[in-house]
Amino acid sequence: MKNVAFLLVVFAYINIHAQQSNSFEKYPVFPECATVEIGALENCFNTTFQQYLFENFKVPQVVSEENYSGSMTIFFEVDKEGSFKLLYTDAIYKELKAEAQRVFENLPKITPATYNGKPTYVQFTLPIAIPLKAPGIGVVAAKDVEKTTSDEKIVTLKNEYEDIEKFTYANEEYVSNINIPLSHHTYSLFDPALNRVGQNNHTAQKPYIYSEVNKYYNFEAENAKLLKNKSSWFGRKLWNEHMVQVKTKDFWFTLDPGVDLQVGKDTDADIDTYNNTRLVYAQGGIGKEFNFFAVVYESQGRFADYYNRFAEANKPDGGNPAIIPGRGIAKRFKEDSYDYPVATGHISYTPSKWFNFQLGHGKIFLGDGYRSLLLSDNATPYPFFKINTNIWKLKYTNTWMSLRDVRPEATEDRTFRTKFVANHYLSYNVTKRLNIGLFESVIWDNRNDRGFDLNYINPVIFYRAIEFSTGSRTGNALIGLTAKYKFTDRVNVYSQVIIDEFSSGDVFGGEKSWKNKLGYQIGAKYYDAFSVDGLYLQAEYNRIRPYTYSHNTVVLNYGHNNQSLAHTLGANISEFIAIARYQKGRWFGDAKVILAKRGLEFEPPGDGVDYYGGSIYGDEENRPFNTGVEIGQGNTTDFFHTELQAGYLINPATNLKIYGSVIFRDFKPLENTATVFENQTTWVNFGIRTDLFNWYYDF
Repeated sequence: MKNVAFLLVVFAYINIHAQQSNSFEKYPVFPECATVEIGALENCFNTTFQQYLFENFKVPQVVSEENYSGSMTIFFEVDKEGSFKLLYTDAIYKELKAEAQRVFENLPKITPATYNGKPTYVQFTLPIAIPLKAPGIGVVAAKDVEKTTSDEKIVTLKNEYEDIEKFTYANEEYVSNINIPLSHHTYSLFDPALNRVGQNNHTAQKPYIYSEVNKYYNFEAENAKLLKNKSSWFGRKLWNEHMVQVKTKDFWFTLDPGVDLQVGKDTDADIDTYNNTRLVYAQGGIGKEFNFFAVVYESQGRFADYYNRFAEANKPDGGNPAIIPGRGIAKRFKEDSYDYPVATGHISYTPSKWFNFQLGHGKIFLGDGYRSLLLSDNATPYPFFKINTNIWKLKYTNTWMSLRDVRPEATEDRTFRTKFVANHYLSYNVTKRLNIGLFESVIWDNRNDRGFDLNYINPVIFYRAIEFSTGSRTGNALIGLTAKYKFTDRVNVYSQVIIDEFSSGDVFGGEKSWKNKLGYQIGAKYYDAFSVDGLYLQAEYNRIRPYTYSHNTVVLNYGHNNQSLAHTLGANISEFIAIARYQKGRWFGDAKVILAKRGLEFEPPGDGVDYYGGSIYGDEENRPFNTGVEIGQGNTTDFFHTELQAGYLINPATNLKIYGSVIFRDFKPLENTATVFENQTTWVNFGIRTDLFNWYYDF
């Protein structure tokens, strides 16, 4: 009777389907299949696996007693080590699920599947008919497997909640299409892997998404080198893991608290400084194509004297005292501090390997340098929609943004003026060493209730022609060129040119016309410098002529929330930057030196005030002369900034760091004014922070 029940009971092999979630070239191999030709491995694997189940599955008594006839499905994996893992079982009897788990725990380890000669995992779905037909007897038709009574369906539905299975989180973010948070030090860790000669990737369009970087830099393998051997829940969460990690069959999610806590002192101004940021960030994926990321910050702070004065000089109309550079509008906190909430995030949809669509509130950076003359992460976050297209040797990025001008002269009906930006950047790998890029951007405002101009929605059109056709004074167009050349895997050079206005007669006329509104950048990177693993060196020179990024219409400058969208220092500057970064294990250090000549204004831009082209918010019509325009004109200022930082990475999963830093800044204008005057700053700072964005103190 026992044998009869056994034969009637559980499994009838229908077909084992390999999933497409991972590519493989050679099936897993049972010992019995070791001598089989490669073309017959699939059939041998299926037959051997079916026979094992037939011989080892013990019938739960309840199945025999109730004479059940129906179906079940198992979803399992053979991992890189050749071990079988039962990932999911769909059956109305919990006893069937338990027996399936027992059988899988006793399956032998076999030779794993391979791809490109390397072990890889492969997943299978196995629909099973009940009762079992022994191997070779026949196959049950799929339509017969699906026959279930209405009562059985009700039982199945009532078990839906209990049937939700939780899988082990396996660092899904590293293969997701989530943006990697913009952090100069973090990006320097995988920059060498992205700049090897012969690769067909693109490095100027940032932030990168994890999946495109993971192809060249194995995040999981690199972070595994940093993991601490912690078995307690608290130890794992502090040193190695996300606070909350959830994974099901089609969904994954992480949730983490974070901080940016700083205490320090501006010794020259005798100011005790601090920053108190609490944050929560979440990220996840739904299916393979859809991902999301969101972070909310609540912050209060008081900074070095020069930083506070700069924040207050950029204050918005309406009574709030400051705009914290790169963060947002601040209200007064206590008597001498600021309260500045910030929220950023994005959703990412990748329908194919060629396209990625993003809708978010955050920042975008274009270029290979520390600074960008095209578009940087200097300003506060803004709403954007972005399309990335990867095909052949090209990567094409289209971005549409909504910005604000918050100055009193731009305010209408007590609301900030809205303006829009559309830009596109085309990156082309000319050879295995040389890359060039083309950039075009146009800014327009909401005058005459124009709103978002659909003329600019075409992602492949030349914006300059559209700007001309809609009225040259209703928009401000900029174009740019970039290039990068890889000498070796360890050395490359890069450059940018920005052209805000171009008149060949004025450019080549030799009279230094104000119309020569352009700038350029040239830089170099050296990885594992002097054969020291992990030592990253960078040198960069930036030069931007006066009046670049400005416009004679009040809001059509290249700025947002009183900050430049491109170079942190605006225009009318000549700047040299040297940077060194190093990381060994969890210890890291950064050093930065900046020397610059800046042409500042004697008075804030306004009607009747001579405008020398340093601030991007001036009106070109107020220029004091048309020719003889030179970099540094106006209130010529010598600027020196050096910054040293050293720290320890507490948790590589959340990028939580503890650090100490010191900044020395020397600022010497030609003439002291109410807002620009000679000063020196020594700012010592200690902190612990979740590194999700760049702080810029070098202005």
